[in-house]
Amino acid sequence: MDTVLPAAAPSAIDTLPAPQPVSLGHALRFWLKLGFISFGGPAGQIAIMHTELVERRRWISEKRFLHALNYCMVLPGPEAQQLATYIGWLMHRTWGGLAAGALFVLPSLFILIALSWIYLRFGQVPVVAGIFYGIKPAVAALVLHAAHRIGTRALKNRWLWGIAAAAFLAIFALKLPFPLIVLAAALIGTVGGRLAPAVFTQGGGHGAAARRSGPALIDDDTPTPDHARFSRAGLVRVLAWGLGLWGTALGGLVAWQGWKATLAQMGWFFTKAALLTFGGAYAVLPYVFQGAVEQQHWLSATQMMDGLALGETTPGPLIMVVAFVGFVGGWTHQVLGPDALFAGAALAASVVTFFTFLPSFVFILAGGPAIEATHGRLGFTAPLTAVTAAVVGVILNLALFFTYHVLWPQGFGARPDLVSAAIAALATVALFRFKVGVLPLLAGCAAAGLAATLITAWR
Repeated sequence: MDTVLPAAAPSAIDTLPAPQPVSLGHALRFWLKLGFISFGGPAGQIAIMHTELVERRRWISEKRFLHALNYCMVLPGPEAQQLATYIGWLMHRTWGGLAAGALFVLPSLFILIALSWIYLRFGQVPVVAGIFYGIKPAVAALVLHAAHRIGTRALKNRWLWGIAAAAFLAIFALKLPFPLIVLAAALIGTVGGRLAPAVFTQGGGHGAAARRSGPALIDDDTPTPDHARFSRAGLVRVLAWGLGLWGTALGGLVAWQGWKATLAQMGWFFTKAALLTFGGAYAVLPYVFQGAVEQQHWLSATQMMDGLALGETTPGPLIMVVAFVGFVGGWTHQVLGPDALFAGAALAASVVTFFTFLPSFVFILAGGPAIEATHGRLGFTAPLTAVTAAVVGVILNLALFFTYHVLWPQGFGARPDLVSAAIAALATVALFRFKVGVLPLLAGCAAAGLAATLITAWR
């Protein structure tokens, strides 16, 4: 006689009540907070959003979060900012997406304008240098921790692990360009989705088992809201608005100061940077370095590296280093004249930021409805699942890049920085073992770096 097993009792997570609807005002307060705490580069920022939106607040389910993330990963531009825009749009229509994406960027813009002014006006300040010295190892630990979290969530079988490993070797050892890695992963997912669909279902074939946080406001089976449904008229409207804003802004700069003026050239150059580069900040930086330093002479190579350090230690997308480029270029080229250096530099930083991020909003608002129509369609999700696996390998390469430059600032031929190594090790233990938050971690590491710098100076 067959034994009939009793039905499994629902887990405590499954019995949690669904979260209450979130007002636009409440969401805006969260997006503003996120703009101030989004440290750690794209990997760290995505991990913070996952913790807050999927696990803690339950505004969106794991599968819907990953579905949106997969789309943002294959777009040019900052994927974390695009993901915030996508979720804000899904929850509160166009204004919700615009606000979420803008608030993700504006705090870092204002902070970078202030730090850039201090940098140009007062030069090297020992106290500030000591704080940066301690924060850099913390950032390296944050990226490593975020790569681990994303990897354990996205790599659910050995095939996806294999794709991640191949992507890591491709970018680390073979120095292949990121777009080629994305294309190869997408092709593997397209073919694999037909030959072995279980491998490439979102979550690596585990399906609903991936949801561990309880019911969500936007759950796996929540219907797509009316405003997020695809229509040709909506697509045309978004594209028209985006092109209109771009053309009006660039045309206004040209009419004001001429095509060869610094502000107009910045608008055109950073439009190309936003559209033609993939793979996050470190993929675009060589292009920005070549154009801003070698061709346009907006700043020096040393200033570019100092700007990267500022970008690493401020919240928001790491690509916000372009705001530093704009500020220094606007200052040195005196875009508003010698009597308005700060105003001209702040304007240049704002212009650069506008042209860098405008395409990201257009990509999300124009493409989001098409992506929302692909839930459960393996022909679309399989390539993006493979791309997500490949991006895990690329993020690991980024973590090693951070670690190398923090521990061996003078290169492998020189002695390692043992103090930075100790701070990085303590930060890693704090994140992995004690689950310390981002802000307390950065504060503690900044204090340690400042103390080490002052002790060295007093010797």
